[in-house]
Amino acid sequence: MTPDAPPPARRTPAGPLSPSRTLATTARVLRQLRHDPRTLAMMLLVPCVMIALLRYVFDARPETFNSIGASLLGIFPMITMFLVTSIATLRERTSGTLERLLAMPLGKADLISGYALAFGLLAIVQSALATALSVWVLGLDVTGSPWLLLLVAVLDALLGTALGLFVSAFAASEFQAVQFMPAVLMPQLLLCGLFTPRDTMQPALKAVSDVLPMSYAVDGMTEVLHHPDLTTAFLRDSLVVTAFALLVLALGAATLRRRTA
Repeated sequence: MTPDAPPPARRTPAGPLSPSRTLATTARVLRQLRHDPRTLAMMLLVPCVMIALLRYVFDARPETFNSIGASLLGIFPMITMFLVTSIATLRERTSGTLERLLAMPLGKADLISGYALAFGLLAIVQSALATALSVWVLGLDVTGSPWLLLLVAVLDALLGTALGLFVSAFAASEFQAVQFMPAVLMPQLLLCGLFTPRDTMQPALKAVSDVLPMSYAVDGMTEVLHHPDLTTAFLRDSLVVTAFALLVLALGAATLRRRTA
């Protein structure tokens, strides 16, 4: 370097979480998704198709659909958002987009929050479609308010989004990201109370189910299914699912890597 050469440009350090940077990231992700109709169709239509299929599988026994339909209304969006979010984020890393973004004055918290907000908006649309189809088209019998059902479905989809963002940091390929689904979601699916009441499980399994967020998602749906009013248990279950989603998002920001190993 000659004495008159300008000093090298230094990267401007990212400050704390910035609404403008978060919204810019959200807009970029939504623009990308707008040009990917197959991903949009998977996110918005697959849960509706699965719930409609379930309804007609139990066409001769509508009481079975009424007993498990609400629970699956929270589980299907969670699984769909987990898959789409983990693969989309990993694709950003493997293509080098993530590294270029983090070289700019963009913090990890801005990036994770932007992704969570973009996929969260889609999760709201997805949950609204699935809830409307279940209650007003397929005849799901709900004692409580369908709006509370929608609230839990949205929280479950947001939890799936947070889990997808988190596990993408540990996957080196899209194939590995898909492999995380049985590791992260299947144990929760078996222990959440969908197949048998959690109170009748072995004590060890019951203890494990008590710390898994999907258990509270299913319990919240069950509260709406059987109670006409807002219950304390419903508020507890909703807060637990929300807290899990925020905790996993924070862990996702802390473990975010620029590139795959």
